[in-house]
Amino acid sequence: MLDFAAQYAAFQCRDPAWDGIVFVAVKTTGVYCRPVCRARTPLARNVRFYGSAASAERAGFRPCLRCRPEAAPFCPAWKGTRTTVERALALIEDGALDHGNIAALADRLGIGARHLSRLFAAHLDASPLQVALSRRVQRAKRLIDGGDLPLALVAQRAGFSSARRMNAAFAKLYGRSPASLRRKRPPGVTMQPNGDQQWPRATARATAPSVPNRNSR
Repeated sequence: MLDFAAQYAAFQCRDPAWDGIVFVAVKTTGVYCRPVCRARTPLARNVRFYGSAASAERAGFRPCLRCRPEAAPFCPAWKGTRTTVERALALIEDGALDHGNIAALADRLGIGARHLSRLFAAHLDASPLQVALSRRVQRAKRLIDGGDLPLALVAQRAGFSSARRMNAAFAKLYGRSPASLRRKRPPGVTMQPNGDQQWPRATARATAPSVPNRNSR
């Protein structure tokens, strides 16, 4: 495990190489961020580092609405058993635990459910179910930021069994409802994955002013 000083130094200089590898939690705000977040750098004594978003959420921290941890790249820096965990994460991303269980996921990987849980605890400091819930919330947050889908459809596409379960997950994690996180935008404006606004292209061409006829009276 990397020491605190190295992680904090990378956080201070906003090193993009660490984005997706560690997540920075701030005890005074209860928020966790990506290491590239442009918010003011907190004091070292108020910072904790986690190896996954799910681990930070399990500790009671909520995602930063500025740097959007749900958009962080997944950049594993593991050795040995990383391939198994990577395969498990890919299956979870595809919805393996949205309607299935850990035993079925472990069976697809050719290992036992207990061994899979131990691997997740060692590499991510979170259980497969916690990671799956975190990924569902992240997918829902991206859909909310990126368009105007009805929230019931957002819940379905994110892998929640119902909008009620999605609302409960957001209330626990963000302390707010999904509807309140939807940014108000002018008509026709959509959000890009990086958080920028995409304005619609002008469809009407500018009309040149007419030239008066000098011969007309």
